[in-house]
Amino acid sequence: MFQKKSSAREKIHIPKNKPYIFMRGNGKGRTAIVWSQSSANNKASATFTVEAPNFVAFGISFKNEAPTGTAFTSQNQSVAAFVGADMAAFYHCGFYSTHNTLFDYKGRHYYDNCYIQGSIDFIFGRGRSIFNSCEVFVIADMRVDILGSITAHNRESEDDSGFVFIKGKFYGIGNVYLGRAKGAYSRVVFAKSYLSKTIAPKGWTSWSYAGNTENLFQAEYKCHGPGADSENRAPWSKQLTEEEAQTFMSIDFIDGKEWLPVWQN
Repeated sequence: MFQKKSSAREKIHIPKNKPYIFMRGNGKGRTAIVWSQSSANNKASATFTVEAPNFVAFGISFKNEAPTGTAFTSQNQSVAAFVGADMAAFYHCGFYSTHNTLFDYKGRHYYDNCYIQGSIDFIFGRGRSIFNSCEVFVIADMRVDILGSITAHNRESEDDSGFVFIKGKFYGIGNVYLGRAKGAYSRVVFAKSYLSKTIAPKGWTSWSYAGNTENLFQAEYKCHGPGADSENRAPWSKQLTEEEAQTFMSIDFIDGKEWLPVWQN
């Protein structure tokens, strides 16, 4: 499927019974799928939804242009992409919204050289996903006093899910946490990435799991930049050793050698 238009204003849903789809655009700065919808239901608001396995997108941006509504109401749910498929890969794609930009719901996913923009919990879900060389831009939410979070991983047991960011760039306006624990076993790793001063010194928040953080896995490995100083990090967060990081640095974390069309070290 080749998307040649510079901008297509529509909602797209790829259902479970449509596997092996390849969507190609002219580049994330040239080709976009755009909609404008907010909802009390994250999935319902999504501009783009994929639930079929073995999906690949290249060079397309997914945008939800719904206006920012009243804080802490359903008007905030404006998902750009809902990824509920297993074995889905996005190369050189963009994801744009404010609140809840990328719903990485479940399954094994790979994002390579993508751009993701948002403010509060804008990469969330319980997927098992690698974000390789991705650029993440934070837009401060001036309506609220709380800090936003780049990630909100919803791992609720000792399963194999988790978000891993490798060699990324994280910057923007205002202050945010790297992640908040949406699930009691939340698992997120930032590795060899540039963290700007946008990252709050504490780094992480346990959210509703304060005092019950023993099962959280919020970790960093060899990150750099003014936001990477670990001196004031949350006490339960981890600075991984090389040995501890290997599990997350390998494409085997998502069984990528079994299904990814291309893997470049």
